[in-house]
Amino acid sequence: MQIITNASGTRTIDITDSHIETITQYQLFQNLIDSNGIVDETVLDKLKLNIRAILENSDKTDVNLMSLCFDVIYHPNMKALGLQNLYTLYSKITSEAQKTEDSNADAATCNE
Repeated sequence: MQIITNASGTRTIDITDSHIETITQYQLFQNLIDSNGIVDETVLDKLKLNIRAILENSDKTDVNLMSLCFDVIYHPNMKALGLQNLYTLYSKITSEAQKTEDSNADAATCNE
């Protein structure tokens, strides 16, 4: 998977399933974006500060979180547009996963 990080579409960042799982595990997008829905450099800075706090307060270093930092969040191409596209991708993937879980639960209920 890739996200576009600039308006012209010439810069991208590769996103792995592990990156998505790490975002979910640490709930990095929870309460990140204000109710206005605007993602700007301030939101990206807020995310970086939240991750930094997690790393500083952890007893051990999480390899997956460090990978997310190096590969995505602190990537030289990551800007506000990239974060917006990452959030959109994350929302799409988690929504699809939720639909699959709901379908499986419905099927299990019908089989009982």
